[in-house]
Amino acid sequence: MSGIAQGGLGFAVLLLLIAARVPIGLAMIIVGGAGVVLAASPDALLNLLKNQMFYQFLNYDLSIIPLFMLMGQFATRAGLSRALFAAAGSFVGHRPGGIAMAAVGGCAGFGAICGSSLATAATMAQVSLPELRRHNYTGVLATGALAAGGTLGVLIPPSIVLVIAAILVEANIVVLFQAALLPGLLAAASYLLVIAVYVRLRPGAGPAGPRARPRERLAAVIAIWPVAVIFALVIGGIYSGFFTPTQAAAIGAAGTGLIAVTRGGMGWQGFVDSLLGTAGTTAMIFIILFGAGLLNTFLGYTGTPRLLAAAIADTAVPPMVVLLIMVAIFIALGTLMDSLSMILLLLPIFWPIILGLDFAMDVDDLRVWFSIIALIVVEVGLITPPVGLNIYVINSMADDVPMRDSFAGVLPFLAADAVRIALLLAFPAIALALPRLLA
Repeated sequence: MSGIAQGGLGFAVLLLLIAARVPIGLAMIIVGGAGVVLAASPDALLNLLKNQMFYQFLNYDLSIIPLFMLMGQFATRAGLSRALFAAAGSFVGHRPGGIAMAAVGGCAGFGAICGSSLATAATMAQVSLPELRRHNYTGVLATGALAAGGTLGVLIPPSIVLVIAAILVEANIVVLFQAALLPGLLAAASYLLVIAVYVRLRPGAGPAGPRARPRERLAAVIAIWPVAVIFALVIGGIYSGFFTPTQAAAIGAAGTGLIAVTRGGMGWQGFVDSLLGTAGTTAMIFIILFGAGLLNTFLGYTGTPRLLAAAIADTAVPPMVVLLIMVAIFIALGTLMDSLSMILLLLPIFWPIILGLDFAMDVDDLRVWFSIIALIVVEVGLITPPVGLNIYVINSMADDVPMRDSFAGVLPFLAADAVRIALLLAFPAIALALPRLLA
């Protein structure tokens, strides 16, 4: 059996295990471990477990993950999600669709201090769904806007998936954070535009709320000063080079924890629960990393990425067509998996192929541009029917909304995502402009 055939068989078994609801990390460990034994030997697997896996987790950059996860836990305890939603609502809540716009704005703000799409969607849904119901928003618009808004958590820095992608393609984490900011803001703006157009076409879908008084707006803005300070410290410190990403994550976690304590939202038990929640989520991520390491080693033994890259390079297929096929695969499989699993599974396979094609840009720019595209399209997969994990998370919290309404609600946002992906493919400067400016 050829190397590509072995790799393809392993990939097929992996998808079958995932379809059978085997956790993605465990599925990768099973396929990767068995594949190494079959492609090499049992001794090779033992050597791998003894050496390579140990040194993989000595990577200093991985220390960012638990720190940003802890920062998100503290932010939830501090009630910052509620404050962000209230502040956004005070400015746009009186407009048609304004409460949904406030929910998307809150998702963008909370994503900047949380870094997780599913966590952002679930947290903001707890805060905003009752308000959307109270103002008689349709289930289609309410759940669609929240599911789409949750995807902003991976793009607006800091982001756990951004860190993993940077490690996989050997890109500078700071540069990738810089590159994600403009596409993330573009995503938020496009979602707000979708809501504005939707309520114009269907006026009863998102009734306007009461207009906030100037004093109420001022109070709402004052209430979110911790978010502004944390964002300025973490992102400003990283972009300016004053902090390393790890230092910024530590400062952000400490600052958010202090705010949670001073606001009275976190006592000793809340602190312990935050640590346990961080430990559990970090362990899950590291198990997926461990499985991805085994799987990628198995694929390395079969030579699958190298052989695929060589086969594509020998054909006359234009590089952009190859990239579009990868985008389609990312979106299709993204309906079944979370964004982190998708990045860990496909980026090590696709990146060598992209590296062997001529996109008329230097390697460092190519790393950044391709990583941002990959991050965007796996997030699109999270709201793509028939699965779409974000849709299921939101719909499970809105038990009075049929699933078909939630699927219908994300369709306009998917159209906006398609336009955004096309713009990024056509104009790489959207991702590369800020890193070049700050360089």
